[in-house]
Parts: sequence; C-alpha cells; structure tokens
Amino acid sequence: MPTGPSDAAPAMSPDYLVQLGLGFTASKTFLSAVELGVFDELAREGGLDAHALAETLGIHRRSARDFFDALVALGLLERDGGRYANTALTDHFLDRGKPTYIGDGLAMANARLYGFWGGLTTALRTGRPQNEGRDSGDTYSAIYQDPERARLFQRAMTQLSMPSIDALAGRTTFWKQYRTVADIGAGDGGLLRRLLLDQPHLTGVGFDLPASAQVFAEDVAEAGLAEHVSFRAGDLRTDQLPHANVLVLGHMLHDWDAAAKRDLVAKAYAALPDGGALVAFESFLDDDRRRNATALLLSLNVLIETPGGAACTAAECRALLEEVGFRETRSEHLAGPESMVVGIK
Repeated sequence: MPTGPSDAAPAMSPDYLVQLGLGFTASKTFLSAVELGVFDELAREGGLDAHALAETLGIHRRSARDFFDALVALGLLERDGGRYANTALTDHFLDRGKPTYIGDGLAMANARLYGFWGGLTTALRTGRPQNEGRDSGDTYSAIYQDPERARLFQRAMTQLSMPSIDALAGRTTFWKQYRTVADIGAGDGGLLRRLLLDQPHLTGVGFDLPASAQVFAEDVAEAGLAEHVSFRAGDLRTDQLPHANVLVLGHMLHDWDAAAKRDLVAKAYAALPDGGALVAFESFLDDDRRRNATALLLSLNVLIETPGGAACTAAECRALLEEVGFRETRSEHLAGPESMVVGIK
C-alpha cells in the first residue's frame, strides 16, 4: 500500500493534451509576427520599445505589449529594459537581408496552409483536397494563375528545402562522377543555384511549368549562372523529362498517388543514361510509422493539398525504384527529418 507521495504513482496531468490542442495559438502568433514584419523591423533597427515597434508596424496599442511579450515567452524575441530585439535564432533565419532567411516559407504557411488546415476534418471524411484546387483537382494550375502567389510559393519551397539542398550540394564524392543534372519541378531554380556553387563542374536544367520560366531565368541570371543553367518548360504528368546524368525529385513524390509515383519514376529512369542517378529527397516516413511526426503531418498536408498524394517510407521508395529497373538503391539522411533515396540505372 502507498504510504506517502514518494510511493504513489505520478499524478496524471492533461498539460500535454491542452498544449497540443491549443498549439495553433502559438503558431498563429508567430506567423502573424512574420506577416507583420516584426523580425524584419527589429533586424533593421537593432531594438525598439513597445510603443515605437507598434507604431512602425501599425499594431493597436491594446494588443501590442501582450503580443510582443508572448513572442518573448515563446523564445522568439528578447526584451531588455523595455526594448525588444530578435533572438540569435530569429536574427539568423528571419532577417530578410540574410541568405539564411526562411520567412517566405512561413508567409506561405500563413497565407495558404493555415486556413486550409481548418478543413482537415472534411478532408479526413471525404479524401478531397481543401485548397485552391479543391474544385478543379489541379492545385498547381490554381496557384500559378496568380503570379504573386506563385512567386511566394516558389520562394517558400526553396527556403523550406534549403537544409536538405545544402546537405545534398555538399556530397562532393557523389557529384564528381557526373557532369549534368536536371531538377524536376525546379521552381525558382534554388536547388540548381546552390548546387552549382559547390559543384561548379556541373551544368543544369530546370524543368517546370511554363509559368516558372521568367522567375527561374531572372534568379539564375542574378546568380551569374545563365551560361551554366537552362530552363525547359513542361508538365511532368504529360511530357518526357529532360535527359541528364542525374535527375532530382525534391519534395515531389509525395504529391502523387501510387500509380502516378510509378509513372514519374519510370519517366526518370527512361531519361537517364546507364550509370545515371535519380535522387529523390523529402521527409520520408520511418518504416514502422511511429517516429517521424513531421513526415506523418506532411502526409496529412498532402491530403489537404492534392487529390491522391501521400508520403511513403524510404523502403517503399527504394522498392519502387527497383521495380522500374534501377539496379542499385540506397537511402541517406540529409537534414532534420529529411532523407534522400538514390537509384543508379
């Protein structure tokens, strides 16, 4: 029999459940701070008091202190003597003037995903997307109809992919055996720009919908890579993929159902020479579907975003590559929750 507190079973607490259930409040506070430019302004000024910061950002005096102090409590701002400043983390990743900036990725989450996730219950019941493509079934065409929305989406995808892109670009032993690379779904060309900085012996081609051509060309030219990188317009659902020694599918496979995944991988196989490589990277599910919560939540996001997509495990991806003919496959961790699967033809 228990004789006192030291012998009793630990008391159960609902704290975790409450924090998880109300986690959207912290998320939206952070996303609104990005939207309002809190971190950009503090990066420019180095520090401001509540009144000056609220005046600059157009925040009502009733909400200002609670808003800024909530950001302090969340570890996103520092406060010293009434002056607010960015933390080392937000200064590094949320100062638009730094190459490490990821704010567009968060702005996209705020402008698009936050509202669409309100339809998760409907998506779970119906299996239908809840985004711009919920009526047409074609998310990308809907996004690309609005140039500004498309540009934000492309910047977001590049910024959110950058840790994995950095890790991939640094695989010198892998890249030194190849001369050409094609990025499928290239967006603004961010992967090729980063890759050619570390691997200047490569030449690249970006493959994406025609609406990406101008942004791709502008960003590649700004990076001084126009002679080494070209753009090919096409639709991976209907067109053949460009030929290259290496084809990259970054955050692409999860957008498609099983049959479409197989078709895409088969197209990649056909576009590669003997000895060429397919590199697919994203947040793959762990094999027993218990640990990589990021990948599982991503798969729910794909439910909201696409008519039939779903994340898969690295083992399932390797099996798919082997099914279409790749003679050698392997998986390697890249960064955070993300890995790559490599297939050699």
